[in-house]
Amino acid sequence: MSANQPQIEFWNGPAAERWVNEQARLDRALAPIDVLGLERAAPAPGERVIDLGCGCGASTLRLAERVGPTGNVLGVDISKPMLARARDRARSMPWVSFQEADAAEHRFAGDADLVYSRFGSMFFVDPVVAFSNLKKALRSGGRLCIVCWRSADDNPWYLVPVRAAQTVVPPLPPAEPGAPGPFAFASEERLRDVLGKAGFTKVEAERVDTPVCLSTAGLGEAVEYALLAGPVARMLLGADGETIVRARTALEAALVPHLKDQRVALPASIWIATGRA
Repeated sequence: MSANQPQIEFWNGPAAERWVNEQARLDRALAPIDVLGLERAAPAPGERVIDLGCGCGASTLRLAERVGPTGNVLGVDISKPMLARARDRARSMPWVSFQEADAAEHRFAGDADLVYSRFGSMFFVDPVVAFSNLKKALRSGGRLCIVCWRSADDNPWYLVPVRAAQTVVPPLPPAEPGAPGPFAFASEERLRDVLGKAGFTKVEAERVDTPVCLSTAGLGEAVEYALLAGPVARMLLGADGETIVRARTALEAALVPHLKDQRVALPASIWIATGRA
């Protein structure tokens, strides 16, 4: 059994269903961050790329556009439902393929020019082992570029809805620092340490602050995003109708200060980390 089995089960359950159902909202919210990550990754025509934790394929499609038909993009994920959506979206791009696999253990060909990940690299039980395996996926001199969240305190897009929901339902159990999850690499020191121990050289971690836009169609869509696609969704699993109504009211109150001209955007902060094999 894989050491990452709890994550495999989680991303093949209700969480995956929510992400597939809310794929369009998630893509819109995270698109500007993907653009920033791809600027640093600099995929070039003809290159072979692995998209780690590709999810429903938004980043995979952008990579495929950059490398073109002379290149190759392999999207890797542990979530069967999200990969099904990704495959459907990439039908017109024969140079794109997908693999359901645990990237910590999968045997890659070892000829990739670039391993890229937008928020797909923070869920490994043993990240040093996982990134050591990903280093083997790269040719000598190949590049790594991962985008990951800084701390929850640096990300009001996450914290504001969560604190609103906590007035209605109990908070989720606090995660241990560095535990698998969205903020596993909140610490720059830990991020650099993991990549260095995995054998990457020339490791850099750049802080980038940028808004996450929850809606361009008013407050209602932002609240729906928070309820269905954001971190609050997990807090409300199994909640009854009355609780969800109360959570919706709390979210509306928390998000209305961030509404301007039908746009609801909150600050976010990420690391863009790079290294060489």
